[in-house]
Amino acid sequence: MTVQRALRLIAGLFIMLSVALGHFVNPAWFLFTAFIGLNLFQSAFTQWCPMMTLLKMFGLPEEIKP
Repeated sequence: MTVQRALRLIAGLFIMLSVALGHFVNPAWFLFTAFIGLNLFQSAFTQWCPMMTLLKMFGLPEEIKP
């Protein structure tokens, strides 16, 4: 698994989890959904994402070499 695929997996998981928590537990969890969206938005412009930095530190490759 590459950094990009893991990032999409984690972002999707966090969004689905925060929406479920916002619906079933407390609407304040929707702030976490907004935080994820804001982070994805800023990473589109800055080319930097904290989660990608963590995934690289854990040893995930940026791309699979053929």
